[in-house]
Amino acid sequence: MSLTNWSFTPFPPLPATILPNAAFWNATNPVNNITYQIQVSWPFEWSSRNVANKTALSILDERYVLDGNALAGTASEAFKRRKPVSFSQPDAVVISVGYPLTDSVYDLSQRATDFRPPLSTPQTPPSGADPFLAFLTSSLRPFVKSTVFPNINFTRDALYGHSFGGLFVLWSLIQNPNNFDTYLSASPALDWNNASLLNDITTRLGNGIDIPGELYSSNLTSSKLSRPAVMITYGEIEQFPQRKRTETEAEFQFRKNFIQPFKMTRYAREAFDRIEGSGRVRDVAVKEYKGQDHSSVGASAVNDGVDYFIDW
Repeated sequence: MSLTNWSFTPFPPLPATILPNAAFWNATNPVNNITYQIQVSWPFEWSSRNVANKTALSILDERYVLDGNALAGTASEAFKRRKPVSFSQPDAVVISVGYPLTDSVYDLSQRATDFRPPLSTPQTPPSGADPFLAFLTSSLRPFVKSTVFPNINFTRDALYGHSFGGLFVLWSLIQNPNNFDTYLSASPALDWNNASLLNDITTRLGNGIDIPGELYSSNLTSSKLSRPAVMITYGEIEQFPQRKRTETEAEFQFRKNFIQPFKMTRYAREAFDRIEGSGRVRDVAVKEYKGQDHSSVGASAVNDGVDYFIDW
């Protein structure tokens, strides 16, 4: 199937005992020579993707999850583990976007292009955030709803990203808050470009007092419940590392000097303050994970993101 310039090619079905209720596609665009690997997961209770008379949440990503090679399984299992002990949990599907990789869970070059916001001056490599967001909202989402789950009525969706993916999530929020119902930003790389996205948040959303914001419109002055919800998470020792038992003092100082300039705690909390102050979202939450670093937050935030998304 092709949507605009994108073609979605299915993988052969997996054995029923390996990743049950999951399917894969390659999404390819020959114009820009990009291929994404899409993994879709749906509830055990569904006999197939073609079940009828079902209503479901969708978390990206209809939850949409970025860095799918690293986090697709984590996100899918988070919903499925929760269901047996959370009797009121609604059905949900997980759509994860990754890359066709064989030797890593991250395509550092392509994700830096896809997730990095555009600037007014030329960048090397150029930002691909605008076309990537367009792919999510205008190609992948219609494909999921029309082809993958043609009989499902999706009610809400969420976008999840970690690190540069978390930066992309916040950037997506201020492009069009109505693109997703819930935005889940884990350890966002807000140090990028001298933390310019922080000012962009206020420029676009306003400060709730004397700066109306570029996005001040009927779309954002409608009922509060129709506005998006935002969750920002980060680890306690991302900015304030602790020496490991196996580290020498020199190794610790090297690591400390490397990660402290990212100012994760400071920038994550400032993003929270600015979004909260704008008054343009129905809810915004920030959470610090005690004793956790940048890598461990990715999985923890996936699990907490499920709770936050479902509770809203």
